[in-house]
Amino acid sequence: MKLYTIDTGYFKLDGGAMFGVVPKSIWNKLNPADENNMCNWAMRCMLVEDGDRLVLIDNGIGDKQDAKFFSYYYLNGDQTLDKSLQKHGFNRNDITDVFLTHLHFDHCGGSVQWNSKKDGFELCFPKANYWSNENHWQWATRPNAREKASFLKDNMLPIQESGHLHFLKPGENLFEGFEVLLVNGHTESMMLPVLKYKNKKVVFCADLIPSAGHVPLPYVMAYDTRPLITLEEKAAFLTKAVKENLTLFFEHDPVNECGVLESTERGIKLKGTLRLEEL
Repeated sequence: MKLYTIDTGYFKLDGGAMFGVVPKSIWNKLNPADENNMCNWAMRCMLVEDGDRLVLIDNGIGDKQDAKFFSYYYLNGDQTLDKSLQKHGFNRNDITDVFLTHLHFDHCGGSVQWNSKKDGFELCFPKANYWSNENHWQWATRPNAREKASFLKDNMLPIQESGHLHFLKPGENLFEGFEVLLVNGHTESMMLPVLKYKNKKVVFCADLIPSAGHVPLPYVMAYDTRPLITLEEKAAFLTKAVKENLTLFFEHDPVNECGVLESTERGIKLKGTLRLEEL
């Protein structure tokens, strides 16, 4: 198995929303806000090469929404999904599987594109199977008012209509060495890949721990639908991460790709950060 970091660019979100009940006087030291209280965040994905399979975990925000939509999120940076794939010698047609941790627009927007010549939507990865799970799919396609703005039909329904949508069952793994951990605090049935890699385990943390700054237990996003469940899941995960010496892959950290943890007298803390290629 080989793992590659796939950078798709940056966007901005409100710092208060990203850090929940933590005061700005504290979180602003971790990710300084601009004059509009917005902090810059990565949309960092991962490519997993295993035999004949090439699995893309999440795919960023995409480019098919209108200017008004993108004006809310201040996209920036030179990295794109295509540039990152090309850097490692791949292109979209090489992708065999697209694994979607969940269906919020910043995680799955790159799944589907608009084809003006055909006057319709088409898959960005035409040869790939797209993976979600039935509980989350139902949750996302029949959204509650709180999450409705994050679940865009144009990102999801064309996948189903194409016949490329597949569901993993609870407890089912994508393949040997690619385990799946389900969590429910951020949104219903978010899937976290746990990858056996070079005698280690690497966890794609998605929005359970979106950045290194979110390692402390109370640092829970206001976006989470069930923050108290997030606290329970996060506490269990942090304990597991220390016990099993897990490497955490941060999808949204603007600087740090990965981190490792340690147990201290003041709780579980970030021990250090590293790049995925350093493993």
